[in-house]
Amino acid sequence: MDIARHITLIDELCFRPFPAEHGHHLVVLSGSHGLRGGGDPAERAATVDQYEKERDAVDARLTERWGESEILNLLTVLLRTERAEEIPEPWTELSARARLAYLWEVAGTGRWVALAVADRDATDEVQLLAAVTEEAPP
Repeated sequence: MDIARHITLIDELCFRPFPAEHGHHLVVLSGSHGLRGGGDPAERAATVDQYEKERDAVDARLTERWGESEILNLLTVLLRTERAEEIPEPWTELSARARLAYLWEVAGTGRWVALAVADRDATDEVQLLAAVTEEAPP
């Protein structure tokens, strides 16, 4: 767990220009390389727990700086996309991969930061994700 490195990357993404093909950054802060579905469920659960603790540690540091995070229920966003509602990225992708996102609107940048543990798909690896976007959460 390298919280300082995660914070540095998030800070950088708050000011880095967005890629031309889409208006956001979505990065993997930590990933459980090789831990995919079909493996030991107890090992996967332990990995999810580890990344939730890592997310909470990043949340604590960002809360000191930007104030209390909001929590976005990504299941609601997923249901809205399944009903063909137009939801912008990165929120659609986050809702397909994670259950909750911790959010901050970063003062003076016009950007939102989201932290999420991608564990929704049991056949995919567990990841700690950070997204930075100018799109307000849905």
